[in-house]
Amino acid sequence: MNKLPSEVYLNHPTFGLLYRICLLKDNQELFTTLYAQRLFFIVTFNSDSSLFDPISRTDSRMLVEGMLRQLLLDREIEKHEQLKVIYKRTFF
Repeated sequence: MNKLPSEVYLNHPTFGLLYRICLLKDNQELFTTLYAQRLFFIVTFNSDSSLFDPISRTDSRMLVEGMLRQLLLDREIEKHEQLKVIYKRTFF
C-alpha cells in the first residue's frame, strides 16, 4: 500500500499552480511553483483569505532542512522519509 501523502495544489493569482512542499505551522504551508520550482511562497491561511509571502530558494531550503531535523528529533521517521523525498526532488 502506498503511504505517501496526497499532493496538494493551490492556485496563485499571478504565478498559477503551486505545489505544497510541507506544513510549517498551524496555518502556514510552504509552496513552490509547479513546473519550474524556482519561486517559493509561505502561504498563511485565514478564515476568509490566503496570504502569499514570497521567500527565497535558499530560505525555503533552510526551512525544509529545519523541518527534517525536527522530524528526526520527534522520531517521526515516516514523515521524515516522505519529506526527504520531496526535499531531494525540489532542491537537487
